[in-house]
Amino acid sequence: MLEVLGESFHHCNGIRRRIFLQIGAPLLGLGLSDLLRLEARATPAAGERSRKSIIVFWTDGGLSQQDTYDMKPDAPIEYRGMYQAIPTAASGILLGERLPCQAEVMDRMSVIRSVHHENGIHAPSAHWMQTGYFGPTLARNAAQKPSFGSVIAKSAGIGNSQIPPYITMPKSEAFGYQGAVYLGRAYNPFEVGADPAAADFRIPSLSLPSGLALDSIDDRRTLLKRFDTLRRDADQTGALAGLDTFKAQALEMVTGDQVRRAFDIGQEDAALRDRYGRHRYGQSALLARRLVESGARCVNINTGNWDHHNEIRNGLEEHLPPLDRAIGTLITDLEQRGLLNDVLVFCVGEFGRTPRMNGHAGRDHWSDCFSVMLSGGGIPGGTVVGASEKFGGGVRERLVTPLDLLATIYHILGIPLDTHFNDASGRPVSIVGGGRPIPELT
Repeated sequence: MLEVLGESFHHCNGIRRRIFLQIGAPLLGLGLSDLLRLEARATPAAGERSRKSIIVFWTDGGLSQQDTYDMKPDAPIEYRGMYQAIPTAASGILLGERLPCQAEVMDRMSVIRSVHHENGIHAPSAHWMQTGYFGPTLARNAAQKPSFGSVIAKSAGIGNSQIPPYITMPKSEAFGYQGAVYLGRAYNPFEVGADPAAADFRIPSLSLPSGLALDSIDDRRTLLKRFDTLRRDADQTGALAGLDTFKAQALEMVTGDQVRRAFDIGQEDAALRDRYGRHRYGQSALLARRLVESGARCVNINTGNWDHHNEIRNGLEEHLPPLDRAIGTLITDLEQRGLLNDVLVFCVGEFGRTPRMNGHAGRDHWSDCFSVMLSGGGIPGGTVVGASEKFGGGVRERLVTPLDLLATIYHILGIPLDTHFNDASGRPVSIVGGGRPIPELT
């Protein structure tokens, strides 16, 4: 795979990581052929597989549960925060006032208010929530286990030969924990690499090189002839070793209609696009819906930075309304299309925020007790699992671990919980460890 330097991300702990965007088709999809070859080698034998899929909203940095899914309206102001609690479509369940769209569909949502793990640092916590396992430390940031997206891609199989089973947008999260590790590169995510809300939105890895346009090519044979003229330059970089079956498939992916249609968000009705919101959150959610309809198994939307140590209100005012609109509209859209039982929607980050506001009008890292949201996939709506203590400091009832969450997700998606994959040393590793599905949701 060729790589181009991506964007830098910063977290409060001073970690600066360069993100490398994996370009799938720098020259007519040539890099895609590597992925196709790997997938062909790694795909399990065909059998009965679940058709369910998952759309994830990853709230990088840690979403404040006290201002969203676990309000404390009777707590002192330093715990309660600046937002009021509002009623929802599910009797007795309150959400924060900046979640009006989700409040309208709370009867189709479930909130888990008692998630717990034991680390308050971004990188180790991101690994824990993405994989179910504690692993990296500040001294060793490399991923130790495969992400749940990669596990889903490998376990559920490839639903459509041209649609990548696992997709991240606009790219994978900053710490590099959304990858496949020892499952193999075939199950790394396909990165969209662009903002779906942009007026000139296009997928870099599905774009023709300069000088070639589909409307200038009479037929596929002509395209292949012109494609051969690129061989010399490509060979100089080692990107091309000859046109084989997989390169032909990659070419089909770039020039064919199926993948191009799936990513063509412009085909959606303008009014629906407006309902989602003409911003990155909304258009990413709409594109995710198109992708799971076309065969993707896991689409991970990496949202903005929620690491609000200072002036949390300013940060939440920027990010909460578009996130809420995207999630609420997605749930309604899926239901209207008859897809809600087949698509699980999951909003999660590496941890939550401190129950008590700090001296800078912000909230710090908090993993002792925080909230996540699930909807669809056949789970019951209008459900709250677990509870935090009076002021939110710890779990009062029904502690849920990261592995419990993943066991729940895998169970909903029809992935056997006794699945094991060999790690780099050849040792079989469980995808759920000691995790157990949450009975209230399964």
